[in-house]
Amino acid sequence: MILNLAQLRSFVAVVDEGGFGCAARALGISQSAVSHAVAALERVLGHQVLTRVGEPSPTEFGERVLAHARSAVAAAAAIRDIADEQAGLPTGTVRLAAPPTVCQSLLPQLMKRWQERFPNVRIRVFEGEDDEVAEWLGQGVADAAVLVDPEPAAGVLLAEDAFKALLRSDHPLAGQDEIDVLDLDDDPFLLSCGGCERHIREIYRQARGRLTPTHRVHQLSTLLAMVRAEVGVSITPGLVGSVLDPQLVLVPLRQRVVRRLVLSGPSQRPWHPAVRALVEDARGLAAA
Repeated sequence: MILNLAQLRSFVAVVDEGGFGCAARALGISQSAVSHAVAALERVLGHQVLTRVGEPSPTEFGERVLAHARSAVAAAAAIRDIADEQAGLPTGTVRLAAPPTVCQSLLPQLMKRWQERFPNVRIRVFEGEDDEVAEWLGQGVADAAVLVDPEPAAGVLLAEDAFKALLRSDHPLAGQDEIDVLDLDDDPFLLSCGGCERHIREIYRQARGRLTPTHRVHQLSTLLAMVRAEVGVSITPGLVGSVLDPQLVLVPLRQRVVRRLVLSGPSQRPWHPAVRALVEDARGLAAA
């Protein structure tokens, strides 16, 4: 039996989608076809690539095979998409990773625009924390990503997002045009740990203050609920303002710290042709 792309594609899909059923839906084939393809791959290689207890996961051998399988599948897809692109508009599926605040604020309008301009491109969004997003792009799980403060590289700057104080709307400081971060010291502080901690520490460094969080929170929804319930105050990126209800407000800080949000493809391998089209479209939008 010969090793083929269908086997590798099914193996990668089971790992990325978290199961045989989800992989089948992503590939547009039956679950039985996925199962048979993975079994055929294991027969060809002579070793198991997946454990099948609970949610399928790569075996130690499968982990060694996975990176090469991703590269093969990505290369085949890129060749096919280059041929399609030559015939007209970009086409194919782009797996786009981004932090939660970007998914909630910038991406909806961008995706609406891309759907109209690139009807043959399907975009699948992967939401994750800053470090997860960068890791997914590097490993080939994602084809493109919105990176936070990346090293200088190809891509387009989508936004410079300033950090602000998150308060209840009836907080004594809520009506101020600008506050010093040290003005928050009278309240319990809720530290957002989902990639924002280094920015918040820089704010306190600029103020020559000491960051002493009462609680450390990872989920944005939890952070908003705790501030709403008067558990404490926090500091978040300005884009969080797009999901606030009237009970919460953002107040600018005297200490200005921003995060740079850059849409880019991978640095270590060729870009999917559709990724190039999305980035160039975003570049034109930013220039306008």
